[in-house]
Amino acid sequence: MFTGSIVALVTPFTDEGGVDYAALDGLVDFHLEQGSDALVVAGTTGESATLSRTEFRELLVAVVRRVNGAVPVLAGTGSTATATAVEQTRLAAELGADAVLVVTPYYNRPTQAGLEAHFTAIADASAIPVVLYNVPSRTAVDLLPVTVERLAPHPRIVGIKEAVRDPARIEELLRRCGASFTVLSGDDPSCLAALKSGARGVVSVAANVAPALMHQLCTAALAGDWAAAQEFDQRLQPLFGMLAVETNPIPVKWALFEMKRVGPQIRLPLTQLDEAQRRPLQQCLETLGLYGPRT
Repeated sequence: MFTGSIVALVTPFTDEGGVDYAALDGLVDFHLEQGSDALVVAGTTGESATLSRTEFRELLVAVVRRVNGAVPVLAGTGSTATATAVEQTRLAAELGADAVLVVTPYYNRPTQAGLEAHFTAIADASAIPVVLYNVPSRTAVDLLPVTVERLAPHPRIVGIKEAVRDPARIEELLRRCGASFTVLSGDDPSCLAALKSGARGVVSVAANVAPALMHQLCTAALAGDWAAAQEFDQRLQPLFGMLAVETNPIPVKWALFEMKRVGPQIRLPLTQLDEAQRRPLQQCLETLGLYGPRT
């Protein structure tokens, strides 16, 4: 179910600050047309921290309805509070998500024992598969492979999105958890190295902007065509760099605005891309043939 290019979908907003459901439908259609393999709704790239419970519900319902079973839909249900994550996970299952993506609790920095208990409680309560999400650079906590190994036998914990760039981390996870446990890269710039180390795909920010290229990169890599995968990766590296010039999802939302796919709105405390970065990003999109009006 979880392989290839999985889009960490942005959440488009209207001028008035609400969710732009017309733009959202357009984004989903774009990804289905371009070959994206799955969608993540209300993840961190989707500004989950700023979404209300009602918005989460309506956003997930809208995407599930639009996708209509064409690709898997994962809902971001992580929280600093285990009870809240359990509640969101149950809701996601009720609303038709195929799985949940659960980020490690951020800011409160639980121990490894606390992380194990947290994810076990969520998985025990879940009616759908659970994908762990480890991104120490943003959460200030690292879900270690030895802890993942203890979690992997749970029947509903099926994989992990690993955003530690070191390929050795991917290899250790696979060695400890076995081939049936799905490891996904959570970092675009190093995703090719992760795929070479045994990852089955990438949960990608760049796929918002270049879904066909990211799909082709993953398809080539999973087929063992490393020369072709390397070519796609080299083409995409400048984009990966531009999408990291400010905190995600600031640059990717501006890129989609330049592509006429969403408005420029982003919720505080994040702000729109600095003007000094806008022309370089536009040039990057032009080089990839991605800049211009919606077709």
